[in-house]
Amino acid sequence: MITNLQAGTNVHEIADGIYRINTPIALPDGQAFSFNQYLLVDDEPLLFHTGPRRMFPLVRDAVAAVMPVARLRHVALSHFEADECGALNEWLAAAPQATPLCSQVAAMVSVADYADRAPRALADGEKLVLGRHTVQWHDTPHVPHGWDCGLLMDVTTSTFFCGDLFTQGGRGEQALTESDILGPSEAFRQPMDYYAHAPHTAATLARLAAAKPRTLACMHGSAWRGDGATLLRHLGEALAAPR
Repeated sequence: MITNLQAGTNVHEIADGIYRINTPIALPDGQAFSFNQYLLVDDEPLLFHTGPRRMFPLVRDAVAAVMPVARLRHVALSHFEADECGALNEWLAAAPQATPLCSQVAAMVSVADYADRAPRALADGEKLVLGRHTVQWHDTPHVPHGWDCGLLMDVTTSTFFCGDLFTQGGRGEQALTESDILGPSEAFRQPMDYYAHAPHTAATLARLAAAKPRTLACMHGSAWRGDGATLLRHLGEALAAPR
C-alpha cells in the first residue's frame, strides 16, 4: 500500500501484525537509500524507530493508514540518532498515551532529557507484553555503534527489530525477501564502516543468534525471512575477517 505518491512511502505487513513503513530517498551523492519504521499493532501498539523529524508527516500518515495514530502506546528506539528518534516528540504529541522505550543507558544519557515524556528504560532481557505479542529487549552496546544501543525481539512471531544491522542500500522496494542480504549489506558497510568493532561484537551477535529470529526487520532496505541465527553468525564472521 502506497501512502504518499510523491515520496513513495509505502506500508506492507511482514509478519502477523507487524508492518514495515518504507520511504525511499536519494543520498547527497545521488545513491538510493531508504528509511524503515516498524509498527506492531496490538492492544498496546508499538512503533520501532520514529524516522527523522522532517519525515514525521510521511510516517504519521502511513501509521494512520493502518490504525489511529492516537492509539500508539510505545515509541521504541535502538539508540539516540536522528533516524532512530528524531521525530520522537512529534509522536508523543500525536499519541498522548505513548511512552518512549529504550535502553537504560539511552534513558540516562539522552532520552530522559530530550523527550517530552519520561521514557521507560528496559533492562537487558526484560519482556513487555503488548497483548497477543510479547517483546524482549536486548542490550547491544557498541553493536553496531553507540554505547546506548539495544534491539527488540518480538518473541511471539520471532521477528527481530535489528536496527542498523544488515543495512542495505537502494530503495528497499521489496518489503520482505528471502534472498541474500548479507552480501549487499556488507558491500554497503565496507566503504564507510559504521560498526564500532568492539571486543564483544562477536559474542553479542552470537547471543542474538541464540534467540533464533525468523524475520529480520531491517531499518534500511528489505526485511528478511529465513534462518536468522545462521545469518547473524555469518555477520559475526564477516566482521571478524581481516580488512
